[in-house]
Amino acid sequence: MTEQQHHHGQTAAAWTTVTILMVASVIGAIGIVSANYTLFWVALGLCVVGLIVGKVMQLMGLGQAPKRVEADAQH
Repeated sequence: MTEQQHHHGQTAAAWTTVTILMVASVIGAIGIVSANYTLFWVALGLCVVGLIVGKVMQLMGLGQAPKRVEADAQH
């Protein structure tokens, strides 16, 4: 039986995604507080970019591999 590594989000893809989303959240909050809705929409777009970047990095092998269910474990 081979053991699979589960990084619990400790991967380059996860760190990059979270960092981009945190920056976007701060920018969005600044946009709302200062009533600069253009800045808010830019931050929302940055959120979408962050999610895409994270998924692409995961597909490139920089994220956690999906869990595989063994046939024995299903019974």
